[in-house]
Formats: sequence, structure tokens, C-alpha cells
Amino acid sequence: MRSVDEALDAILSGVRPSGVETLSLDRCVGRVLATFRITAAVDVPPFDNSSMDGFALRAANAPGRLRLAGEIVAGSAVLPRVEAGAAVRIMTGAPMPPGADSVAPLEVADEADGAISVPPVELGAHVRRAGHDTRAGELVELPAEPIGPPTLAVLASLGIGQVEVRRRPRVAIMSTGDELRAPGEALEPGQIHDANSAALAAAVDQAGGQALRLPLTPDDPGQIEQQVRAAVAVADLLVVSGGVSVGRHDHVRGVIERLGTLDFWRIRVQPGKPLAYGAVDDMPVIGLPGNPVSALVTYELFARPLIRRMLGLTGSGRLTLPAVARDRMTKDPERRAYLRVRVERGAGGLEAHSAGGQASSQLRSLASANALLVVAEGEPAAEPGGTYDALLLGEIG
Repeated sequence: MRSVDEALDAILSGVRPSGVETLSLDRCVGRVLATFRITAAVDVPPFDNSSMDGFALRAANAPGRLRLAGEIVAGSAVLPRVEAGAAVRIMTGAPMPPGADSVAPLEVADEADGAISVPPVELGAHVRRAGHDTRAGELVELPAEPIGPPTLAVLASLGIGQVEVRRRPRVAIMSTGDELRAPGEALEPGQIHDANSAALAAAVDQAGGQALRLPLTPDDPGQIEQQVRAAVAVADLLVVSGGVSVGRHDHVRGVIERLGTLDFWRIRVQPGKPLAYGAVDDMPVIGLPGNPVSALVTYELFARPLIRRMLGLTGSGRLTLPAVARDRMTKDPERRAYLRVRVERGAGGLEAHSAGGQASSQLRSLASANALLVVAEGEPAAEPGGTYDALLLGEIG
């Protein structure tokens, strides 16, 4: 069996970034920049300005009584000159007038009869200099992650109205099995509702991809081939749940091998074990187990990093933190386990509590979990008091 790390390295080794498209800034939140290095075309801020409501003056004239010679508000284009012995009322963000070198805050000045009295003022006090955040020509390094409000604000401050972003990878989702019926449909004996399509599509969208759900596909080689060919026509990646193992009715593997290439691996991972990876007409194909818990956990470990690599990002985008186990949770000693836990803040740090049953057929414990506790190969259980890595899937309460 391959290790988790060996399988992931093999999957990511040949991944190419997706294409690029240009979007207006107001459509870019959550998207990924095509380049994280931008040369600033302007100074930010573009002019010296006041950081306080107060009075623009010459520091050499303070302390003293100064006559008021006008007012400047944000956006003012005509600026009165500040002469010796004078001051100008100024608002936060307004440009500094010629002749002034400092600002006395409103609350330290006494105003009466068209003049102000001010205490000593340090030279340059409360003045934001042009370019104090960014200089024109400076290379700006932006975070290598999906665009959030702060990055959006930086781009806007630089005067950038449009940016090049990675196109969202189109990920086709195919669930296979004669027993599957869509949620909402009545079940006949031997049938189950398909949980994988909706869950995997949501996981793809969460990772920054664009999910394309294919129709539920029975265990029929002809219909499977039809859906694979449909995916090749529209998708950058095909994610299949079920049908990739070695059973008599696992036809997905044979179809993909006939149309392209497919490697079948047994992975030292719990839950899950069977994993397939290959390509059809240069479209990567990843085959996950059919069991919903195994499908979602192996998606997290292998498909999510793959989608992010297509976006030009590294890793899974998940935070891993140490947590102390509070329950004993057994596992297969030969496999690395990802146990469903609730991570909470305790007196001594983060604590991991079992989220419920750990069998691969128990979905509710995965829904209740906010993390996967990673227990290495060679260990028979997560032991109370032991410290393990917790792969965070949600917020910590």
C-alpha cells in the first residue's frame, strides 16, 4: 500500500494551472490572482494628508496662539497656504496645505475669536506622508490565497479596477451505482439516496472549483463511458465516487483504462483505502471510494489539494493545529487514521473529543466534527492525553 504522502505527491506531480480570465474588482472576492506580485503605479496615499481632525500648522509656531486662516476637507483641491502664526482647520484624510508641516488634534486646541491656542506640537505629528503605505514602482507581494477584503482593498487603493485571476477549474462529479436514487425520490427495496454528488459538489465549490454534477450513473459500462466522454468535453477534472475498485460490477475502472490511463492504489489511510488516479484526453480523473465518509475524507486529502494546485495555490488550505485527545479512539494500526473529532478550547490548549462513531458508514459524526485528528501508522489508537495534529474543517467554538 502507498502512504498518503506518496499518493498525494504522485497526484500533484503533473498538475497544470488553469487558464486566466480578467474580472472587474467587484467580482473577484474568493477568486485567485494569476500573479501575486504587482508593481504599484501610484503612491498610496498619493499626497500628504492629515490622520486626525484638527489644525494644520507649523510646528515651530507651537505652543502659541494662531489665527485661523481657512478650512480644508477631504477632497479639497484648492489649499490655502499656512503662513507663520496661522493655522488651518483640517479634516481626517484632507491634503496637507502648503506651508504646514504638522497637525494639532482638535481635542488639544482651544478655539475662540477666530484663533486657536495650542500646546507644543511635534514636527510631522499626525501627518500621513505620500507613499507611506506603498511607493509608486514598488513590487507589492500579495497573499497567495483567495482574494479577501483586505487584498481587495489593497488592489483598489492602487487604482486597479480589473485583475487577472485563475479560471475556476471545472470539476465533473460522477456518482455510480445501480442502488443510487436522488434525494427526494422514493426508495424501493435495496436502494439508497445518493449523498456523494451533493456533498462532493459543495466541497469542490468550497475549494474554489466549479462543480458540474453529472447524472447518477448505473453500473453499466456504456452509460459510464457516455458520462466520462461528456466530462471530457466540459471539465478540467473528473471526480468519481464508487466503481473504481476490483469488484465484478466496478466498471468505471475498465472504462477509464480503455479511454485513457488509470492507476489503482491501495492507500494506508482510514477511512478509505482504494483510490484511483489517471487521465482521459489530458483530463485528470480521480476515483474515490463509494462510501460517503470515505469519499469525503479522501477528497479532503487528495482532490482538494489537486483543485488548489490547479488554481496556483499550495497545500489544502486547511489549518493544522496540535490538540490533546480526550477520548480513546481505536484505529487500524497499519493505516494513518483521520478520526472525526470536535476540537474545543480547554484550560491548557486545544482538546479533541470524539464526534461519534468512527465507522466509515457513519456520516453524522463527520457532520458533527470540526476537525480530523491525524493518528500515524503504527499506532493502534488515539490515546487520552496524547497530542496529535488536528486538521481543521470548521471553526473552533
